[in-house]
Amino acid sequence: MTISRRMVVVSVLVAMTAVCGAVPQGGGQSLSELIKGATTRRPGGPASAAPSTQSPAAAGVPRQDRPSGSMAQGDCECVPYYLCQNDSIITDGVGLIDIRIQDGPCENYLDVCCKKPQTVDRPITPTPHIRSGCGRRNPEGVGFRITGNNDNEAQFGEFPWMVAILREESVNGNPEKLNVYQCGGSLIHREVVLTAAHCVAGKDVNQMKIRAGEWDTQTKNEIYPHQDRRVKEIIVHENYHAGALYNDVALLLLQEPVDLAENVDVVCLPDRNTVVNSSHCFASGWGKDVFGKEGKYQVILKKVELPIVQHHTCQEALRRTRLGPYYKLDKSFICAGGLAGRDTCKGDGGSPLVCPRPNDPATYEQAGIVAWGIGCGEDGTPGIYANVAGLRNWIDEQMVYNGLDVNAYVP
Repeated sequence: MTISRRMVVVSVLVAMTAVCGAVPQGGGQSLSELIKGATTRRPGGPASAAPSTQSPAAAGVPRQDRPSGSMAQGDCECVPYYLCQNDSIITDGVGLIDIRIQDGPCENYLDVCCKKPQTVDRPITPTPHIRSGCGRRNPEGVGFRITGNNDNEAQFGEFPWMVAILREESVNGNPEKLNVYQCGGSLIHREVVLTAAHCVAGKDVNQMKIRAGEWDTQTKNEIYPHQDRRVKEIIVHENYHAGALYNDVALLLLQEPVDLAENVDVVCLPDRNTVVNSSHCFASGWGKDVFGKEGKYQVILKKVELPIVQHHTCQEALRRTRLGPYYKLDKSFICAGGLAGRDTCKGDGGSPLVCPRPNDPATYEQAGIVAWGIGCGEDGTPGIYANVAGLRNWIDEQMVYNGLDVNAYVP
């Protein structure tokens, strides 16, 4: 996540949950070669600052979920913290879990060593929040709050609209299909995901699925589970230009709606042709931390705070790159970033750039879709995003044509 534009989010690439580049192939193929540049985003990704939460498995190992009932020490066993009736249970959302350390006999940082009489069968969950509409970010997390997040890790459930787009495929002749990370997306309706056209154009819809509510791709021990849904239709903008990435927007219609939950909800969209001007926007994703083969995909969802860069300023910055002095930035793009070391990156493509509404800063609307860039923030060049406000008419038209309520993403 220099916030890797191609967002390698969720699911372990190889194994049960496709972590973005997780599937090692014979012959020493790199993750990038395996994914074949699944998304065009500048090779780079959302969380600036090289993340330290990566594990050796993050870039190429199947997701391994440890059995939660294995004996730890004496008469206690390791179980998820919400299955133990002791002082570790967090019911008010203020509990702290340090993701940097493993304190005690349990291997998973979300597990506690619980005495058997205190073990319960049903999760002890915090009091749910009353849903107040789209675009509600959870800056303090859901159910627990992590500490030790020194590398831009997002809180669990902080961006409940965040979605991973996966593709089922066989690897090395293995008959068991794996979930290969394709790119990121955002939930704008219980049955619709908004993403970049370059992520999904030409893909076989029968192989596509989405995952909502993911956070740590190497564990299933979060208090609220992720939700997988199959895609029934891919709608790509009719004026999408695969070469220059103009109108880089697509909708995925789901076979079944997701269930709204504390960690799964929809984002708001800006009004048509709104000019977004905020210095406190966020991009999120599981993409690479730095550009190139040295970069690593992320295990825990990352975030990076970015300012919107005005169109003319962005165009001038791009003209100082290899694009040359005559490059014209299309109106279907907006820019954000321009700060060294803070950008989206490879694996973040299709992921959302969200900004607080001017008259309601607690509500977030999606200003952009991670599209492309020059590197991953090494020299401060802004990242390029599809302009959601400029594409709002097209989004509304597709929703209405398919009998879907546009009010789902209206604040």
